[in-house]
Amino acid sequence: PSRVGRLRQEDIETASAKARRQATKGDPVHKIGPDGRHLLLLRPPGAPTPQLLVAVRGSGAELERAWPEDHPSPLDAFFLPWPARPALVLVWESGIIEVWGAGMELGWRLLQSTELCPGGEARVVAVAAVRGRLVWCEELQSGTEDPIERPAAAFNYRVCVRTLEPSGEAGTNLGRTRILLHHCPPFGLLASRKDLFLVPTATTWPGVAHILLIWSPSKGKVIVSAPCLGLSHSKILNPRQGDTWDFRTLLRGLPGLLSPRKPLAVHTWAPAPQGLLLLDFGGTVSLVQSHGGTRAVGTLQEAPAGPEGSAALGIFHGTLACVLGNTLELLDMSSGQLLERKVLSTDRVYLLEPPAPGVKDEEEMDIGGGLRMLSALGLFCVGWEAPQGLELPSAKDLVFEEACIYYQRRSLRGAQLTPEELRQDSTFRAPQALASILQGHLPPSTLLTTLRAELRDYRGLEQLKTQLVAGDDEEAGWTELAEHEVARLLRTELTGDQLVQLNTIFQALPTAAWGATLRALQLQPDGNGRLRSQAPPDVWKKVLGDTTAGKETPNGILPPFELLCQCLCQLEPRWLPPFVELAQQQGGPGWGAGGPGLPLYRRALAMIGEEGNRPETLELELLLGSGRPKAVLQAVSQLVQKEQWERALEAGLALGPSSPLLRSEIFKLLLAQFAQHRQLDAHLPLLCRLCPPELAPDELLLLLKTHLPDEVGPPTPFPEPGSEPPLTVGLLKALLEQTGAQGRPSGPVLSLYEDILWDPATPYLPLS
Repeated sequence: PSRVGRLRQEDIETASAKARRQATKGDPVHKIGPDGRHLLLLRPPGAPTPQLLVAVRGSGAELERAWPEDHPSPLDAFFLPWPARPALVLVWESGIIEVWGAGMELGWRLLQSTELCPGGEARVVAVAAVRGRLVWCEELQSGTEDPIERPAAAFNYRVCVRTLEPSGEAGTNLGRTRILLHHCPPFGLLASRKDLFLVPTATTWPGVAHILLIWSPSKGKVIVSAPCLGLSHSKILNPRQGDTWDFRTLLRGLPGLLSPRKPLAVHTWAPAPQGLLLLDFGGTVSLVQSHGGTRAVGTLQEAPAGPEGSAALGIFHGTLACVLGNTLELLDMSSGQLLERKVLSTDRVYLLEPPAPGVKDEEEMDIGGGLRMLSALGLFCVGWEAPQGLELPSAKDLVFEEACIYYQRRSLRGAQLTPEELRQDSTFRAPQALASILQGHLPPSTLLTTLRAELRDYRGLEQLKTQLVAGDDEEAGWTELAEHEVARLLRTELTGDQLVQLNTIFQALPTAAWGATLRALQLQPDGNGRLRSQAPPDVWKKVLGDTTAGKETPNGILPPFELLCQCLCQLEPRWLPPFVELAQQQGGPGWGAGGPGLPLYRRALAMIGEEGNRPETLELELLLGSGRPKAVLQAVSQLVQKEQWERALEAGLALGPSSPLLRSEIFKLLLAQFAQHRQLDAHLPLLCRLCPPELAPDELLLLLKTHLPDEVGPPTPFPEPGSEPPLTVGLLKALLEQTGAQGRPSGPVLSLYEDILWDPATPYLPLS
């Protein structure tokens, strides 16, 4: 921000002077060669001859071509980045292409002439070259002018691909045609160094004119992006299996992108190494990145006057250059701050793309790498120089300014950070510590100890950003970035913006977010279907505390515990009950299982659905693992209603000696079922184990008598055919032995009939 731009006219050869004169007579296609030495100008149809001019700086041959009025001019022209020699491709609307190559002695010569669309049944509307491939959008001839067919005709286009590689000394190898996208609207094609952007045009059907596509040939995937909605979706393509995309089918699977939206109000598109730049009619410049995300770069001091006004965009060395009419504005790409604004002496200026990576020429080395501009006055470059008498900011101010940019990149918050906020907020310890050391308040050893962990995280984050910029293993990179952000948020107070950011990450990348939480809580299975954790109590306090209690929160923002339960329910439902059971073991007033407010199991139940619409298995597991008597009895009652007798008995037996009253209630509930029907007879050993040891035989008989069905007639020794068999003394033997085991008499028999309990030959007589 402390530097200003400097314009300097460069010395160019006579051929470049011809190119400048051609640029004054129309709005040509202008491109610079990958070697930085060749300049191409293609005049529009009807322009004075020559319509095509290739100029060169230094030694080399020029190329000039002209076409008569009755012969169409090329639709587009561009250079190919061939290492051995410069190559030029001309493409006509009819599908004819010409490949020209420049040799050391013979100059430019035609290497190949062929047709992209054999048969002449299509019309090329756009063409581009990306990573050794020719990509074009063609319109299929429908042969109808019926207005009823207009919606179908709006999708009567397709996007095709053919490889184009050098072959030998003076040959080319043009691969077979492959359809990349069919049944699509007309797209404009803009190629960056790695990706191809398919952007809507003025004739695109309005219902999809807010959508653009990004094709990554190296990764074999396409990204559907709606910048106005802030949404994107990626789809993998396997070219070996002949995969292709149907545009209409692709969008039918993305209903969220088809909500009624106005077409993108874009004045100018411009490819850049970082993605695709777009300038809207309000003067805002945005960057569509290769992963589909869109971010605002900055707003110009002056908005475009209308669709006819000239505008040009370009990026060099982290600086955005925009030429609007006769005004040049330079903005910082990171902060959007205006660096310089200059009024030019001409109103028609073209920005030339920078040379390919690794290509350096004498001019660029002389100016330190600038942005090249072509106008009627000459070929110019924008360089940097520090003006005399410039007062630099203090070291402390620079610390907070740089920290502002760094934290803004890491954060998902929408509001812009300011240096004043960093000075006052105790959350940002690193810039405050560094500012203190620069003022001499802290010794270097203390600073290093304070910042060791943050410096390690910063180094890892910078390496990750470099990996993402290079496009290497992008999916894993975004996953790791989400894990870093979740780990950072779990070290802060999860309120306000931090809680909103945590919810956003869990919605966008739930798997990565849960993986980071798994490591923060140190969760591990114990082999018995349970979880254990070695995380310190302060981490659990942040996770289990209801940070939204008594506060107004935006719709859909969940506390951390509810967020984790919702994520587990989506990813691994079977681990939700063990997680809630582990969380209930964590103690602490106001945030653990024993604190005020709703119990944790009820907070988890609220995340799996409304009552009556919850998954039965999950609800039962949560109720049984809650440890709350009412919840456990509710679960056992549900198991009884479903006649899952063995599981109901196991739920009671799972209770330890510390819950004798709850075990007794479950035994009485099941004993009532045992008295009414014979479905529990097969599980009698488990029922005997559940019987309370302090229960006396007479108390057992009284309980049974309470629940015995009413007699409808005199008792009979055998049940009627088809009726439920009655409860017999023989079935009660095991239960009576269990209840009388502790009180069995060791002396003489006190009653004539008491020994019936201990007689192994007791007959199975019905109870009366």
